Amino acid sequence: MQTVGDEILLDETSLLVSETDAKGTIVYADETFVKFSEYSLEELIGKPHNMIRHPDMPKATFKELWESLKKGNVWQGFVKNRTKSGKFYWVYATIFPFGKDHYLSVRKMASKDEVEKYTQLYATMRASERQK
Repeated sequence: MQTVGDEILLDETSLLVSETDAKGTIVYADETFVKFSEYSLEELIGKPHNMIRHPDMPKATFKELWESLKKGNVWQGFVKNRTKSGKFYWVYATIFPFGKDHYLSVRKMASKDEVEKYTQLYATMRASERQK
């Protein structure tokens, strides 16, 4: 695992997988997700997935995500997550309905260009949310 300052960099082979129930409670997390989150499996299972949400993430992103999933659609997008120690990592996430009222999230490395683009976009979105 490579870090640059407070950022943890995924490599091209990193694939983070987790499953939540309809309320966003983690019911499964693979070893890679555990490693990057810096939480133990026991600390993750039964907890809300948003425990790893970085405060830089705009609320509108997750509103869109949940609206899409509740309609039975797949959601894809860029997410900045926060680790247990306060570091962060960016992922490109694909989340889809799985079984009855469960959601499977598969995340991979986001490119440097994508991270730069979404860092700026999300900052603009958060500023807009604060003005409301």
